Amino acid sequence: MASEKKDRLKRILLENSILRGKFTLASGKESDYYIDARLTTLHPEGVSLVADIFLGEIRRDPLIVTVGGPTMGADPIVGSLLCASQRENYPLRGFLVRKQEKGHGTGKLIEGNLKPGDNTAVVEDVVTSGGSVLTAIDAVRNAGALVRKVLVIVDREEGAAQKLGEMGVDFYSIFKISELLGN
Repeated sequence: MASEKKDRLKRILLENSILRGKFTLASGKESDYYIDARLTTLHPEGVSLVADIFLGEIRRDPLIVTVGGPTMGADPIVGSLLCASQRENYPLRGFLVRKQEKGHGTGKLIEGNLKPGDNTAVVEDVVTSGGSVLTAIDAVRNAGALVRKVLVIVDREEGAAQKLGEMGVDFYSIFKISELLGN
């Protein structure tokens, strides 16, 4: 069943999210392809498949009680994961990490239900060098929580997995870019 979900998700990603051309990535590097994973995470079947696959992986670590990640890539993933976790009677709490502290109201960097001492999973749609995920991890740790696992839809295989491994964080990607591009 899990392989069927992964196969279907791969088809959705290939049909909707892999764009060819000249692109500048968040890391500043240039690429001849771009993964607009939001076209998959804002697709009803796509985000549901991501949530099911991620929840299966999260359940392998019963200490994890919260899930969150950097806004904007993580937003639909977190919402879908919370719904899936409730349906499966395995309720998780969610949070989102802003790029910078809010300049008004409470001035929070982290929105949602993260508490000091929480064991958490950080989710993201795509990682290249890992900059957004590393920033989110720093924010989570500064809030007194422990990041046990990072889950991504696509790893561009450009250093993020290695950096996370060096930090002692378990890393899981549904796909490596080589699986999607056929390299």
